Amino acid sequence: MDAATITTPAVLILLGPPGAGKGTQARMLEDKFGLVQLSTGDLLRAAVAAGTEAGKTAKAVMEAGELVSDDIVIAILRDRLAEPDCGKGVILDGFPRTTVQAQALDTLLSETSQRINAAISLEVEDAEMVTRISGRYTCAMCGEGYHDTFKIPATDGKCDKCGSSEFKRRADDNAETVASRLAAYHAQTAPLITYYQDHGVLEGLNAMGNIDDIASQLEKVVSSAMN
Repeated sequence: MDAATITTPAVLILLGPPGAGKGTQARMLEDKFGLVQLSTGDLLRAAVAAGTEAGKTAKAVMEAGELVSDDIVIAILRDRLAEPDCGKGVILDGFPRTTVQAQALDTLLSETSQRINAAISLEVEDAEMVTRISGRYTCAMCGEGYHDTFKIPATDGKCDKCGSSEFKRRADDNAETVASRLAAYHAQTAPLITYYQDHGVLEGLNAMGNIDDIASQLEKVVSSAMN
């Protein structure tokens, strides 16, 4: 069955540590399958900007310096999934993060006879991720991304895109912080891996190679999951 003929919108989950390429791959899947990438941060910001009921609640919570509850996130996600552009399906990036959230998501999807078609885990080696993330930097003027090892400017100290000589690094893109973030990710995500494995929808994918090669493998997984 072609993806365009699906009547029940697909729901895909991308799992993977910081720097694994979830955002890049999600955008490529959007273009290929007509899906919509949804991240918790973007959902919250959009709901607050739109002034929805859930958005107003989230705004009040954030302004009080508190964490937005799972119930609020689910309410915002419920509103977003009902919008027309999600008709072919969505890619959830960064949600769920816990089994409690996964269970709440299952309950939400059951309301519209939807389900998780696949939870795709982008698998990478921690040592490689430390190298990959700690070497990142961007042009301070146009935001073009670079890397100490994998992508250096053609002319030393000069941005390929805009010619600026000003660059910046994120304060938390250092080896020690990255290692800590990876440890936290593994501790938090391990139960989710088991949860989706038990539900028969987990797909592991080696994400250590070339971006286009990974995209090609991912497309095959998504095509199969959506049929």
